[in-house]
Amino acid sequence: MYSNQSLKHYLNDLAAKKPAPGGGSAAALVGATGCALLSMACNFTLGKDKYKDVESQVKETLKQTERLRKRFLQLVNFDVKAYYKVFNSRKGNPSVYQRNLINATKVPLEIARLAVQGYTLCPLLAKIANKYLVSDVYVGKELLKSCFKSAEFNVIINIPHIKDKEFISQTKKTIVNLKKIL
Repeated sequence: MYSNQSLKHYLNDLAAKKPAPGGGSAAALVGATGCALLSMACNFTLGKDKYKDVESQVKETLKQTERLRKRFLQLVNFDVKAYYKVFNSRKGNPSVYQRNLINATKVPLEIARLAVQGYTLCPLLAKIANKYLVSDVYVGKELLKSCFKSAEFNVIINIPHIKDKEFISQTKKTIVNLKKIL
């Protein structure tokens, strides 16, 4: 879907009077952008004699940032699809609506988890990455923090509409635990 479209196309749809894309997919795009900056910092560090002693750490970090970036891009699309299911089931069978709402809430919850994973890579990169890319690492860190907060809002907004008390309890615990890391 959007991951194969131009950025202009996505932003036009985001700005349009459409149910989706919205805040959840935008959060995922911000996360992908933050991880892309971390990957760039890794790529500008690898192969430099000055950073040979940290090359294995940078390679491992690059694998992680790229894995996260790819998943965030998938979640841009998944959030749109999940929200359309909620939107289209609002006036139908209540159990279908509830199932769709829970599934739609799981997407930004995953986005929040991934944002924290990316965020935790930043202190190491700020220390060991090419010194000329430190500002990119810090921008990536702030984007991932924003990604988390945006995803958290998308989770919180759904909770009052969900009837599954166990899901609500687990989701709230997850968010509280993730916030402790930021």
